[in-house]
Amino acid sequence: MEKKLFLTAQEVADILGISKSAAYKIIAGLNKELKEKGFYTVCGKVNRRFFEEKCLYGCAS
Repeated sequence: MEKKLFLTAQEVADILGISKSAAYKIIAGLNKELKEKGFYTVCGKVNRRFFEEKCLYGCAS
């Protein structure tokens, strides 16, 4: 199966082992950073590659 471009809050929560509400806060922060760089974002979802770079230190599978 092909990797999706965006991760949902539930997927972020599962990956990081945190609550869904905490995942939404992380997504909001990451999306804010992306907006400041001039990128479009999707509310409640985060770009997979940016998430992996910022939260998994580039070590994602």
